[in-house]
Amino acid sequence: MVTAPTHPLLYQLNARIRQAELAHETSSLLTLDAWPESEWDRLADLGFDWVWLLGVWETGQAGRQVSRNHAAWQASFKTSLPDLTTTDICGSCFAITHYQVASKLGGNQALRKLRQKLNKRGLRLMLDFVPNHTALDHPWVKTHPEFYITGTLEEQQHAPQNYTTLTVHDEQQVFAYGRDPYFDGWPDTLQLDYSNPAVPQAMQKELLHIASLCDGVRCDMAMLLLPQVFERTWQRTMAPFWPATIKIVREQFSDFIFLAEVYWDLEWMLQQQGFDYTYDKRLYDRLRDQTAQPVRAHLTADITYQRKLARFLENHDEPRAAAVFPPAVHQSAAIINYLAPGMRFFHAGQLTGKQIPIPIHLCRSPDEKPDAELSYFYEQLLHILHNPLLRQGKWQLLECLPAHTNNDTWQNFIAYQWQQEHDSQLVIVNFAPHPGQCRYQRTI
Repeated sequence: MVTAPTHPLLYQLNARIRQAELAHETSSLLTLDAWPESEWDRLADLGFDWVWLLGVWETGQAGRQVSRNHAAWQASFKTSLPDLTTTDICGSCFAITHYQVASKLGGNQALRKLRQKLNKRGLRLMLDFVPNHTALDHPWVKTHPEFYITGTLEEQQHAPQNYTTLTVHDEQQVFAYGRDPYFDGWPDTLQLDYSNPAVPQAMQKELLHIASLCDGVRCDMAMLLLPQVFERTWQRTMAPFWPATIKIVREQFSDFIFLAEVYWDLEWMLQQQGFDYTYDKRLYDRLRDQTAQPVRAHLTADITYQRKLARFLENHDEPRAAAVFPPAVHQSAAIINYLAPGMRFFHAGQLTGKQIPIPIHLCRSPDEKPDAELSYFYEQLLHILHNPLLRQGKWQLLECLPAHTNNDTWQNFIAYQWQQEHDSQLVIVNFAPHPGQCRYQRTI
């Protein structure tokens, strides 16, 4: 088993999109185990430790129909694909019917072969776990309708955006869509009821099955299963889910890794409950705002917290970094982000400067020419990240001080030092659109 470094590199790749791209190139629909060896050689050569393969699980016809008929979603689909066709809309990869690899991708056996190929190259495989909800046509709807939060006709009439009516055993029943407390429900999903003790038990079994197929999971909207969040959303009480579940999985798979998608400043809480890494959306937001002081303040947090943060400039939920950050700002933000401690999280297309986001409901990507300058920058950045010092070393934020009296440009600087034994590396970024000066104080 390959052991991940303290500060690993993760590459997110949409399996359905990549399969379609390869089909266009080869005129053949290749299952996961038949993808070119060069696909994985390239990622290993670039220094990645993890491949997060998004969208491998089976999704149902009900979810596809919602995606194909949801008027409000069509605008984003057509923005990404002006020549959009119905077959391009395959449904959300988070509206899961079975934790089995889709037959189109080759099933579980193809995934097992792929995992072997990755592990031989020093790459570990990460897959999705969606604990909050299932697809509309998940088998549990028929076999265990009590696993879901249900409602009344009055509740549906009051909030039709949050409920749907399904036929179960020849009777009409109102079910709640999966959702978080701040937005309308996701109409291609149904909300699991964690106040029913049978639900966490069933989901633990699902996760143990997933853990037999990969080396780690990215847990979708993980904070929704915190008891206080679940109670605020549904006015029902549940027992803590993550500590016991992570313990159960690690008893069988000791090296298994958990990455949490999390927001609302709940990152530390989920780290305390056993997660190895948690999304760092706050740093992304502050880099996007292009002001140095909030970024530097964010990086003053304790290293025991920071080394468990997953740093990103884009993912499938965020706009493309090349569209958000002007070129010079993009490079500065990337240096700050990826030379900080924690998991370095890159998204397919980011390294070549793609600007068009691809909704998770689609299974085709638009054609975009690579940005040569940005591609070269990322090539150099990944080369730097090969250095073991930046994978296992000791990191420290440095204090920046005024260089001259009445010159406040020092406030725009962010400086780090990495150190391991007798080796060290200094990182200094002027995160401002104009020249500046500063002095820095070594603290290691």
